[in-house]
Amino acid sequence: MSEPSTHDLSASTADAAGQFAEFVSNFDLNSVPKAVTAHAKLCILDAVGIGLASCNYPFAKTTAAALDELGGVGAFPVIGFDLHLPQRDAAHLIGTLIHGLDFDDTHSEAVVHTSASMVPTMLTAGLANDCDGPAALSAFIIGSECASRIGAAARGGFHEKGFHPTGVVGAFGSALSAGYLYGLNRNQLKDAQGIVLSKAAGSMQFLDDGAWTKRNHPGWASVCAQTAVVMAKHGFFGPREPYFGRFGLFSAHTQEGSAINVGKLTDRLGEQWEMLNIAFKPYPACHMTHAFADATIQLKRKHLLVGEDVNSIVAYVHPNEIPVICEPARHKLRPQNSYDAQFSINYVIAAAFLREEFGLAELEDKVLDDPDILNFCAKVSYEPDPQSAYPEYFSGAIDIHTKDGRLLHHREQMNRGSVGNPMSGSDIKAKYLDNANRTISTKDAKRLMQLVLNLEHEHGLKTLTDALRKTDKNLETKHVNVR
Repeated sequence: MSEPSTHDLSASTADAAGQFAEFVSNFDLNSVPKAVTAHAKLCILDAVGIGLASCNYPFAKTTAAALDELGGVGAFPVIGFDLHLPQRDAAHLIGTLIHGLDFDDTHSEAVVHTSASMVPTMLTAGLANDCDGPAALSAFIIGSECASRIGAAARGGFHEKGFHPTGVVGAFGSALSAGYLYGLNRNQLKDAQGIVLSKAAGSMQFLDDGAWTKRNHPGWASVCAQTAVVMAKHGFFGPREPYFGRFGLFSAHTQEGSAINVGKLTDRLGEQWEMLNIAFKPYPACHMTHAFADATIQLKRKHLLVGEDVNSIVAYVHPNEIPVICEPARHKLRPQNSYDAQFSINYVIAAAFLREEFGLAELEDKVLDDPDILNFCAKVSYEPDPQSAYPEYFSGAIDIHTKDGRLLHHREQMNRGSVGNPMSGSDIKAKYLDNANRTISTKDAKRLMQLVLNLEHEHGLKTLTDALRKTDKNLETKHVNVR
């Protein structure tokens, strides 16, 4: 593995944009390992299932109404809605649907939700250019691989500066993905990366009050990317050094002196596939909480514990994760809404202990207001974890102190769903069907699954995008009571 470097970087790194452009220009799906294409299709399947489940939630309906008012009728269908929007508005909404439940995949080291911006880019830019299935799958792989590498190079540095890497890094990956679909040449691809530098955004401020803004980040990344690509296509000139320039991505979005792993960015690009490290989520909550949920359930079942047995629980958390899932304490102890709960170590542990699971039901209002869960939240505290494998894995360890004096310990060093502790293909397909069935029939969900899993054989995208829409033949959309 390449050694991390500080921001004072050699001239050899200056043309990272050029190396990414070369990768896109020379991309050949036939040369991609089968394991990569198989993983990519499971990522797409997982994403569209989550998007279908999201349609039932207030944030989805609000976003759809706003974008429909802003853009009016367009030519681009949207997951789960009988709605057509203009290209960028459709991408914005699709990305919001995929990411809105925080159930979507994540590259662990990059801490980037890759598919939430690559799927809307693939679908909308693909339709705009009348692309076939192989081109769409190629674009998805390109964007996912590049975003994974850019995020991993920062080693958690974007979070430390208050930026959500899914929004910021996702825009760069999406620009390279869309650039492939639009057929940009090398110079245009470099321009697109420079242009998107000025458009990419994503603040972590939502953590202070459970605001909905994070849900929009990957969709907005796709909007920024497609804007940058079409501007570059028409000759708009972008900065030449978007990554390591004086005010480039890493200088402006990470702390001064942060260790940037330069080798992660482009070393063995096209030979060693970072996107294989994209991890699936077993729980609809921040990935940093998952190992704690599993550890909690393991200890409860092993020792046959009930709530009254527990005096206190200590969670051991990596210092970089503390601002995300442990602070501010008032929102972690008493989540104001479902998004607060998804980023609360207290709530996830409490709900996992008392209900022995953590699914979408645990985020509904009646559970958020459950006094037993809220009282149990107060039993949970945290300490820094010197043994965590973060950022390669989202480790989690807990101590349960019982009222009869026992100290019970369990550690999950590699979070479930990660490359070191993977979910099986059957697990991911079952998750997809459970999510998709919340909006469409089982028959339609299975047909859609086959379309995704055979994407490289599709002659066009219209059959797939039509199958993603809600039609009169589908089940009625439900309303989920969450705030």
